[in-house]
Amino acid sequence: METPDFANLRKFVAPEFVFGAGSRLLAGQYFQNFGVKKILLVTDPGIVAAGWLDDVRNSLTERAIDVEIYENIDPNPRDSQIMEGVDRFQDSGCDGILALGGGSPMDAAKGIGIVATNNGNILDYEGVDEVPNPIPPFICIPTTAGTSADVSQFGIINDTYRKTKIAIISKAVIPDAALIDFETTVTMDAELTACTGLDALTHAIEALGSNASSPVTDLHALESVRLVFGHLKTAIEEPTNLQAREQMMLASLFAGLAFSNASLGAVHAMAHSLGGLLDLPHGMCNAILLPHVMAYNFESATRQYINLGRYLGLDLPGDNISSPKVVLLDAIQNLGREMGFNKTLGDLGVKPEYLDDLAENAMRDACMVTNPRIPNKDEIKTIYGKAL
Repeated sequence: METPDFANLRKFVAPEFVFGAGSRLLAGQYFQNFGVKKILLVTDPGIVAAGWLDDVRNSLTERAIDVEIYENIDPNPRDSQIMEGVDRFQDSGCDGILALGGGSPMDAAKGIGIVATNNGNILDYEGVDEVPNPIPPFICIPTTAGTSADVSQFGIINDTYRKTKIAIISKAVIPDAALIDFETTVTMDAELTACTGLDALTHAIEALGSNASSPVTDLHALESVRLVFGHLKTAIEEPTNLQAREQMMLASLFAGLAFSNASLGAVHAMAHSLGGLLDLPHGMCNAILLPHVMAYNFESATRQYINLGRYLGLDLPGDNISSPKVVLLDAIQNLGREMGFNKTLGDLGVKPEYLDDLAENAMRDACMVTNPRIPNKDEIKTIYGKAL
């Protein structure tokens, strides 16, 4: 028997999750089963204003679980906010964590959990498998359809000193349970629906092209892209259409299962750099960068991208690379335009003199490792330049 090629082995991990309307109301039952007495509920002011806090909190108090609310979370959660949350967790005597919100509260909750059981500073845990101890019992209730932090091994934190985002990738931050309730997404406005939907699209496409992909992650990624193409426009135009919201939440779930296990690529590495330096919206950065990075990657991920085009039912003429490339990239760009995305990085305030620092930070991002084509700094600068 030949020695196995361990480099080709693939592992798939996912949390326990409950999908469906009303699943958010199971939070109290789950924490009671975990033996938790008091939880830190990490959220943000937008979620509180939308009204999603009340019934979730009631599900906890009905099970005699005390609640400490921490809502000082920015759209790009900062290292200082994580450390403030750790103090709140410890000073209040909490023994569990609930994240209610989009990617920002969920990433912040992951960071709080890491430091609560591992000490030090959240920035100490940057990279892959750098979290030695499990975090406290942890549940996520996502309120957006796109970030997928509720099922992923990723936590993204803004390093305010270096002005970049760091990626923490560890099985330790996979929630013990995700309660995925698409009803919570009906209060998203059109722009947030578009941003998060295109974030899910980017997750799926990057997972598909990743050099760590597998047949299992490919299956989830392809179906996620199909669902985004089929339902994002309706979710934007008819915000209370529960069928469209359900399908977009499924798209987010499938994309999360794909990228959590296959990882991501240059789009996310570059978007993390933009978010850290200029505090820009993550989903919007992804939407702008995605076609440019796909064009750069196409020759190294031809099979995956052509399979994607066929899965979407696109007419991919010719046997050479250029024709399918044009058709697929046009489809991606047209989807963004239909959702109202006509902006460039320049429109968001990015200037040519920023590109050197942006490229430097992007090259250090853990997501760059699994990009199908390994770029150098000058190539990353060129891609940023094309997106200006």
